[in-house]
Amino acid sequence: MRAGRSAEPQPQHTAPGGPWSGAGTQEAGTRGGDPNRAPARPQHVTGGVGNGADPAACARLPASSGAFKWQRPAGLQPSSPLPAPGTMRSSLAPGIRVIRALPRDSWYRGLTLVLTFLFYTSFHLSRKPISIVKSELHSNCSSPRNDTNSTVWCDWAPFDQANYKELFGALDNAFLVAYAIGMFISGIFGERLPLRYYLSGGMVLSGVFTSLFGLAYFWKIHVLWYYVIIQICNGLVQTTGWPSVVTCVGNWFGKGKRGLIMGIWNSHTSVGNILGSLIAGVWVSSAWGLSFIVPGIIIAVMGIICFLFLVEYPEDVDCNPPLHHMESEERDPEVTLSTDDGSCIRENTIDSSACPREPAEQPEAISFLGALRIPGVVEFSLCLLFAKLVSYTFLYWLPLYIVNVAHFGAKEAGDLSTLFDVGGILGGILAGLISDYTGGRATTCCVMLIVAAPMLFLYNHVGQNGIASSIAMLIICGALVNGPYALITTAVSADLGTHECLKGNAKALSTVTAIIDGTGSIGAALGPLLAGLISPSGWNNVFYMLITADILACLFLSRVVYKEIKGWCGCYTRKRGFKEF
Repeated sequence: MRAGRSAEPQPQHTAPGGPWSGAGTQEAGTRGGDPNRAPARPQHVTGGVGNGADPAACARLPASSGAFKWQRPAGLQPSSPLPAPGTMRSSLAPGIRVIRALPRDSWYRGLTLVLTFLFYTSFHLSRKPISIVKSELHSNCSSPRNDTNSTVWCDWAPFDQANYKELFGALDNAFLVAYAIGMFISGIFGERLPLRYYLSGGMVLSGVFTSLFGLAYFWKIHVLWYYVIIQICNGLVQTTGWPSVVTCVGNWFGKGKRGLIMGIWNSHTSVGNILGSLIAGVWVSSAWGLSFIVPGIIIAVMGIICFLFLVEYPEDVDCNPPLHHMESEERDPEVTLSTDDGSCIRENTIDSSACPREPAEQPEAISFLGALRIPGVVEFSLCLLFAKLVSYTFLYWLPLYIVNVAHFGAKEAGDLSTLFDVGGILGGILAGLISDYTGGRATTCCVMLIVAAPMLFLYNHVGQNGIASSIAMLIICGALVNGPYALITTAVSADLGTHECLKGNAKALSTVTAIIDGTGSIGAALGPLLAGLISPSGWNNVFYMLITADILACLFLSRVVYKEIKGWCGCYTRKRGFKEF
């Protein structure tokens, strides 16, 4: 309708839901109408197309304006579009339905799990190049290579000497010893600094030192002290990673399914090793410096992502904190007493001085000695020392063992050695699943370690009789050796860091994780060193050393296992099965 025409009849629109009639059209739409009379209230017609966004709910302005104005009915949101007459609206997209069906807390839990997985994957990705580049730093110099892209055709000084194995060992131990020492200090700083700043800063610095090692290729640096100092610095800054990521995951996930979730999550170690090998292998023969620079850039970029997106605590984004202790597990069943009438009383024998008490309002970071007094920390730390000794001996010496004993080629030995990591992934998941169901972390570790001892003996004697037996034994040994290692460094560390004696203070999580993994890192440094000293006398002696370490790891858990079995067999009723987060 044009503004200059005043008395035309109004068209009647029809729709599937009923007729549309413009309310107030005859009164206000004519020049002869009362200009002071307000337009009639829009008639809301239901059942038509759009259900509430019906154009019949519009009314024309007074005649003095000479124009129409669409007025929105009450209850219709301003952002809702008005559908055209006769159109149909589709239902909500299936993907959006899934998004809306999941709780808000689940999205943040998933984000934290994925981010911390990627963060620690990048840590291991940046550690792997040194083992790949060793063969390039000291090559077979019997004949020149046809590779014209490389600036040197033979060794890279100072690793061109006859004692190159000792020099490579110095690089490995410089990193591992610095990592073991720094881990004890790292947890203390992690409890007192914001984890997001602490972790992102450590990742960026790790990227810098990893890249500096590779830049030695382009800067033509041939002095040993440069490489040793870079390895020491990198080992120190990489200690920021493990306590931080375990603390973040522990803050978001309760004890219910923590073992299974962390068992799957812990596969980042193997994923990082595999990716690091692939990335470093691209440039190892042409420009080995890029084998360090590219992983260094990757971990630095992940550090920036950590700074931008990591959420430390559920309370920071108004999410519900997890339940760390079940109703039936509020007290530690250390001692179970039976009375004369057959009833049972439960007595908590944890001394009040054995665990630090923190103010309820403002919990403070726990001290190093206070973390050691948490029940179970010392036992699991010593167990991890020997479990990690076995694991890292396989990590550093397994390819050479396969070449010497099974007489496979270097490439075949490298491919077979990855099956040990595959078994470690399966073992970590299995250990977490069993420990969640039974509630016995120590018992699960101890059983797997006991079974691992004869499996190591069998692998040394019959595991090299063929490719099929090698594959099977490597997967089994990897699962039994790395399963307890993965469980202790993840779920057990998170459990002890949120122990019930802390009265809800989770500030001990980073320190406890650092103590346990730092003690294990001592074993990681000792294992390859002992293997190098013992291997000249025969590989059988190396495996005897590994079996002995495996048995010692079981012995250190004996007291905790006894407590768990006593709790199961006594009058204390323990709820088995999978629990909620």
